[in-house]
Amino acid sequence: MTSTPYAYRRARLAAEMTRLGGSGSIAIIPTAPEQQRNRDSDFLFRHDSYFYYLTGFSEPKAWLVLTGDGRSTLFCQPKDLEREIWDGIRMGPEAAPATLGVDEAYSVDELAQRMPKLLENKTTVWYPFATHAGLETRIDGWLQQVRARVRYGALAPEVQRDACTILDEMRLFKDAHEQAVMRRASSISAGAHIRAMQRSAAMLRAGQDVREYHLDAELLHEFRQHGSQYPAYGSIVAAGANACVLHYRADAAPIRDGELVLIDAGCELDGYASDITRTFPANGKFTGPQRALYDLVLASQDAAVAATRPGARFNDPHEATVKVLTQGMLDLGLLDKNRHGTLDDAIANRSYFAYYMHRTSHWLGMDVHDCGSYVEPTEIGQVRERTDPLSGELIKDRPSRILRPGMVLTIEPGIYVRPGEGVPESFWNIGIRIEDDAIVTDSGCELITRGVPVDPDAIEALMKDA
Repeated sequence: MTSTPYAYRRARLAAEMTRLGGSGSIAIIPTAPEQQRNRDSDFLFRHDSYFYYLTGFSEPKAWLVLTGDGRSTLFCQPKDLEREIWDGIRMGPEAAPATLGVDEAYSVDELAQRMPKLLENKTTVWYPFATHAGLETRIDGWLQQVRARVRYGALAPEVQRDACTILDEMRLFKDAHEQAVMRRASSISAGAHIRAMQRSAAMLRAGQDVREYHLDAELLHEFRQHGSQYPAYGSIVAAGANACVLHYRADAAPIRDGELVLIDAGCELDGYASDITRTFPANGKFTGPQRALYDLVLASQDAAVAATRPGARFNDPHEATVKVLTQGMLDLGLLDKNRHGTLDDAIANRSYFAYYMHRTSHWLGMDVHDCGSYVEPTEIGQVRERTDPLSGELIKDRPSRILRPGMVLTIEPGIYVRPGEGVPESFWNIGIRIEDDAIVTDSGCELITRGVPVDPDAIEALMKDA
């Protein structure tokens, strides 16, 4: 078999399936379906991450079948000269074994015919639960055909298990190949952020009308210019008060002199995402209140970075962020000390939530919010109940994941100040987020997105030189 990362992953999956489900295990992993955009066109196709992780194959209408003994079968679109003239060249089942390292390949038109035979005499069926609409029903149909042959000595699988249980744990740890791709994606995205910052300052200095879509265009240009296939997610380009909307999308709002711009954007490269947020003055110069809040968010990120190291918990960066942000909110008057009490009181009561309402980190990889448990598997049975001070909801906490080398996560503190009673007016409509991508190393973490600066003086210098 061809020695590739994909062949190695298939072998690992097969071994785990056998260990957990017996030698009669079989996995069925489809790629993503094509999605219709409008009457006569589809959205740009993007493969299913689990399928691509195991095959490196990006064509639609494909399935991987893997048995516990490690034998792999690919179903894909057949060669078709007429369709290839319209839609592009297909690999075809004849070339797939040599190209992808699978043991055998067939036309996807044969899937319904061959699957019952592949399932026959197997004991456990593995497939990704709750990821493909209708997959369970389709598998049930194939199993019914196997059961129809029991009078002829056929045995039907009696157990169905979630393949994500194994694959999520595998994908949580990025190998050297994956890390290299993610570093490259981060470098491209960092260049895109720099390009957008400089375009903003240059257009304002020239007296031009600047809109959010102008900066979005710079991001897209830089992504594609350097080989990224597409954005990893819908880019957020939020001017002024729009930055206080967490999932705002780049639109047509004007970018005004004296306001801040928040850009949350990253490219996808060869199936892997990057995720960067920077907040900068549209004209290249922070005002006093903007700088005060920016310095606070940056200090909280520094604390979170210091807490991101092997042996620490996934929640540790968030708790470090909250501590710094909450103290800053008290010091700057965003939180009234007479009303909210001490730092410990404000944290216990989640007083900071009015200005910081999201978590500090998430896993990053093939998906922007990548798969992988946030609970430590070795301690999953340890449960602590508490009542949320804001909602009154009963929360069941389990020990958060222990960070280990090879995990990749974002570190993205923020602060969002909307107008309100008792809120200092000088901070109104300021939204700031700073986000970097971190690979956990043997000694700490590697920030792979610092090709675009976070230091406010460095940002001002960068924009001055636009």
